[in-house]
Amino acid sequence: MTLGTIILAAGDSSRMGGEPKQLITYKGQTLLRRITESALAIQRGPVVVVLGANRTVIVPELTGLPITLVDNPSWPTGQASSLKTGLAALYLTQKDIDGVLVLHADQPLVSLGLLLHMLDVHNDEAKGIVACRYGTQISVPAFFHRDYITELLQLEGDKSVKWVIVRHRNDCSEVPFEAGAIDLDSKRDVDLFQQVLAQ
Repeated sequence: MTLGTIILAAGDSSRMGGEPKQLITYKGQTLLRRITESALAIQRGPVVVVLGANRTVIVPELTGLPITLVDNPSWPTGQASSLKTGLAALYLTQKDIDGVLVLHADQPLVSLGLLLHMLDVHNDEAKGIVACRYGTQISVPAFFHRDYITELLQLEGDKSVKWVIVRHRNDCSEVPFEAGAIDLDSKRDVDLFQQVLAQ
């Protein structure tokens, strides 16, 4: 299976007081470098990282990695524009892909093992979507068969991939991933996360 991976990392970290959350360090690596290396380790196809705010300080963190970096000048309009930018970049990189994996840069506990497990679930259950469940949410990391790319491209504004997942629950395999609830959106999130690690 040829897989295209999109890492959404265009946000301005407004609740972080201007400090890019993509550059928060966990286990000696920034969150962005960590998730990008996990995506590359799948070794199934191209990896695209979508940047927007704070591009100049983030780009050096990805130096030397065999990825496609793409800028989304429309990032303030919401996540949908970054997703579309990433899909366009994937198409330019490799037109014939079997599916798309969508990742966020602020989930520190996403691992290569989780991503490979999601692909195994797709192979075993033959559903068009594989998404992670944590708490009451079912969301990213998420895999979409190429049949869903057109629908993903129709998202607007702040609508995320969750809209597509919810509409097609009957074609969605759920992977339990309670650690997915940890996303570092604010300084308080980071402080709590570091307290847990220190225990």
